[in-house]
Amino acid sequence: QLASASSDVRLIAGNHEELLIRAWEGDLRSAGLIGRVGGRETLLSYGVEEAQFDEAEPEELLALFKANIPEHHIAFLKSADDWVIAGDYLFVHAGIRPGDAIEEQRTSDLRWIRRDFTEFEGDHGMMVVHGHTIAEDVEERANRIGIDTGAFASGRLTALGLQGSDRWFLQT
Repeated sequence: QLASASSDVRLIAGNHEELLIRAWEGDLRSAGLIGRVGGRETLLSYGVEEAQFDEAEPEELLALFKANIPEHHIAFLKSADDWVIAGDYLFVHAGIRPGDAIEEQRTSDLRWIRRDFTEFEGDHGMMVVHGHTIAEDVEERANRIGIDTGAFASGRLTALGLQGSDRWFLQT
């Protein structure tokens, strides 16, 4: 596992991880939602047959998550960070609530926020690197860098490289 290979590897939790954990724990609403945002593909990757997923009633979906995803995988996802600071950069999944200190951020904002964050042009105190809000290309702003280029649909996965004062992007 990459995360166990080095203490320098950090996993940041996002809304999809949150939904998967909740579905695995038995939350019916989350199971229905994650089924529309990658949960189907996730369960298929764990060996669930397409027809079994497609024909499942909501309660059956919950059972499929629980029966097919090992508890240690869920524990790994639960161990993820909500945010990571490295130098002058703050890494989060979705963004932050402008004006709130990082220690005061709500988990829901870190994983779900969009417009209140993306439309804010003021200083956050550090450069915020985020995904969650899909754009055609990298969005470099004075206060944030959006790197979600919609790989599931575009086939283009974007990564940010940082070393000293240098910054570059890698795309598939």
